[in-house]
Amino acid sequence: MSAQVQSKAPDFKGEAVVNKQFKEISLADYSGKWLVLFFYPLDFTFVCPTEITAFSDRIDDFNKLGAEVVGSSVDSKFSHLAWINTPRNQGGLGDISYPLLADITKQVGADYDVLLPGGITLRGLFIIGPEGNIRFKLVHDLGIGRNVEEVLRVLAAIQQTDETGEVCPADWKPGADTMKPDPSGSQEFFKKIA
Repeated sequence: MSAQVQSKAPDFKGEAVVNKQFKEISLADYSGKWLVLFFYPLDFTFVCPTEITAFSDRIDDFNKLGAEVVGSSVDSKFSHLAWINTPRNQGGLGDISYPLLADITKQVGADYDVLLPGGITLRGLFIIGPEGNIRFKLVHDLGIGRNVEEVLRVLAAIQQTDETGEVCPADWKPGADTMKPDPSGSQEFFKKIA
């Protein structure tokens, strides 16, 4: 199965740390909801805690858009819990507001096409729609942290196009003009920017 935009998201199931407890989670738990699933290389590294805590600090913004967040790496649930129990000012996560999936078998990373030959995952991020299809995919190299504000913007743009049938031009932000996706209707937008 290939994790491509517009295709069904690969199923996953595994142990996660949720509110400092171990719990099995699966893609089915998020059926009918928006899900932001992101992969990071390893626990107890350097860029990763900045991303994980940034997503946690903005969880209310994701929830306002009807979205849940799940982070995943190839580490064990025990490693995840130890990292959560490490204070942020010591490179730990502290309390976080969403599950961290333990992809110890590396199957989830492989199914989402983000597993490297060395056994860790690239920084992959997938927005999965309520119908279970991948709507957005971003995969990049290890040393670059993601922009949570951009993930929220893209999620809002996808929802906007679903709701209105109109499309979002470059640099679109919530509340900005959209355009009709046809030759004559799009002229309304272009006249505003000329």
